[in-house]
Amino acid sequence: MRIGIIIFPGSNCDKDVYYVLKDIMHLDVSLIWHTKEDLKGYDAIILPGGFAYGDRLRAGVIAAFSPVMRSIKMLAMDKVPILGVCNGFQILVEAGLLPGALIKNQSLKFVCRWCNIIVENNKTPFTHGLKLKQELRIPVANQEGRYYADNIKDMIKRGQIVFRYKDNPTGALDDIAGVCNEDYNVVGMMPHPERASSCILSPFNSDDGLLIFKSLLSYLEMRRWV
Repeated sequence: MRIGIIIFPGSNCDKDVYYVLKDIMHLDVSLIWHTKEDLKGYDAIILPGGFAYGDRLRAGVIAAFSPVMRSIKMLAMDKVPILGVCNGFQILVEAGLLPGALIKNQSLKFVCRWCNIIVENNKTPFTHGLKLKQELRIPVANQEGRYYADNIKDMIKRGQIVFRYKDNPTGALDDIAGVCNEDYNVVGMMPHPERASSCILSPFNSDDGLLIFKSLLSYLEMRRWV
């Protein structure tokens, strides 16, 4: 199985995700520049965090028009697992692959801290190995991470809320830390699981973020035999 990590001008967490998938989990991983248009043969795609195009105009909005996004939209329609982390989440929203919007934090400041998130949907490729209401300790680092959506009640009914903050550091609507599309295969989350995938990185000796990538691996292995 092959996993692709998309790099945009200004991405800065691509190598972190690559390290987790390649060196910790020993998977076949490729770093993909945003001008690449052919993504055939990839079993999952990850859009990492950073500041695509310096967050000019609005976080994620320029990257949403990169050539690679046309192929990502096709993969999304084919039910390929796609994960956007922080800036990657913003790009998926701006590209119309996820509902809602990400606006400036309630404090109007960059927030960088560890937080606790709660699993609200364990039917996505990135959470199916987790338990409902399971609590994970994963850090956030963003300035435009406050989630908002007009149709929040409908999203809740459809199970599109994937993660909620226990302590809501951004002021996000309904404590939302992550959402998915209606098919559950496209997921966006503001916390950085790659930064909590090794206990040595955590002051709490936590590698909870690794569970999200392990869920993906388990999902892909299961899907291969279906």
